[in-house]
Amino acid sequence: MELLANQVFWTAILANFLAQTLKLFLYYLLEGRFQWERFLETGGMPSSHSATVSALAMGVGFQEGFGSTLFAVAAIFALIVMYDATGIRRAAGLHAQLLNQLVQELQQVLQKGPAPEPLKELLGHTYLEVLVGALLGALVAFLSFHLFPAA
Repeated sequence: MELLANQVFWTAILANFLAQTLKLFLYYLLEGRFQWERFLETGGMPSSHSATVSALAMGVGFQEGFGSTLFAVAAIFALIVMYDATGIRRAAGLHAQLLNQLVQELQQVLQKGPAPEPLKELLGHTYLEVLVGALLGALVAFLSFHLFPAA
């Protein structure tokens, strides 16, 4: 039952939920319709992974101190996740986009057989998506720990 009272945990969960919810509304503004599947997808603006790990690290900092070893671990973890989102995962998404395009062109030329299921293209993030996610997570942690200070 200690998990229910863990402010760091719930702050990170809240940041993730807010980032995913924000995606729904941003894509609604861009495309004029809700795409409910976006709520569970990776990629896009803002980065929910970045919001989550940023809120986690900041929450640990507010609770344990920004000079603590635990904050250092959480901050390094956050940096690795955000680096991965703009690096390897982004590159994999770009590769998937190119492969989907090549398969589509090949299908048009050969005109044989069913088209394979397209690869998922929205995997990683741009630097801006990661930055906005990280700032959102930091803001959520700041508000959580300043509006509801631990006893």
